[in-house]
Amino acid sequence: MDKPTIKWIGSPNFSSSRGYRTIAIVNHIMEGTLAGTDSWFANSASKVSSHFGVGKNGEIHQYVDLKNHAWANGSVNKPNWPLLIPEVNPNYYTVSIEHEGKSGEVMPEAQYKATLALHRWLVGTLGIPVTKDTIIGHHRIDSINKSRCPGTEFPWDRLFMDLQGGSDALKVAVLLYTKEDFWAGYDVAVKNGNCAIFVRPADLSVPAEAKGAQKLIVVGGPTTHHPNEVLLSGNDKYETAAEVAKYLG
Repeated sequence: MDKPTIKWIGSPNFSSSRGYRTIAIVNHIMEGTLAGTDSWFANSASKVSSHFGVGKNGEIHQYVDLKNHAWANGSVNKPNWPLLIPEVNPNYYTVSIEHEGKSGEVMPEAQYKATLALHRWLVGTLGIPVTKDTIIGHHRIDSINKSRCPGTEFPWDRLFMDLQGGSDALKVAVLLYTKEDFWAGYDVAVKNGNCAIFVRPADLSVPAEAKGAQKLIVVGGPTTHHPNEVLLSGNDKYETAAEVAKYLG
């Protein structure tokens, strides 16, 4: 995917790489203007930043290099995100996008097209699968202080449909028995064009979107009885890892 036009602004507020792979895109709402955000992120006293900001006019600004960690997602408060790594700052394995505007406002078309292009480029560049657990809102990490971020009118359905090629049904999906299977599942998803990854909930049911995929690759756990299932499971995590390695060739 071609890189969209991005204007470098820069921010002094970032951390150097800690060796974690980026596994998710976190979307935010500025609750203000692009110009105001440029100024705030440029101020070292603010101690906040994001990798990118998308204006209502479609302009994309970059504040932090992708090889470094922005300071946007570090506060964890009653999260609802199964890929959260315990005791590791989420900034170390996420990339952040701010959007000009306020919660409740409908995103202008120019802004939507710009963020879609940015998401597509990041998905391709970083190898991030397209799933509702790898492209999320800030509220999934902090459900108390950021419950309305990235905004009540954020176009989630349209974004996922466009990122998945305009179809509600996924061609291929990976289903993990637990989030501990993520890295094995990640490699399987990359082999299948960065397809969507799902994690079974506590009741071990199969999410509807995964069940509706044309092909379902199951990493760990029992069969789902999907009509076109690839089961990569063993009696323990070591046997499952061996099955995944065999599949990856």
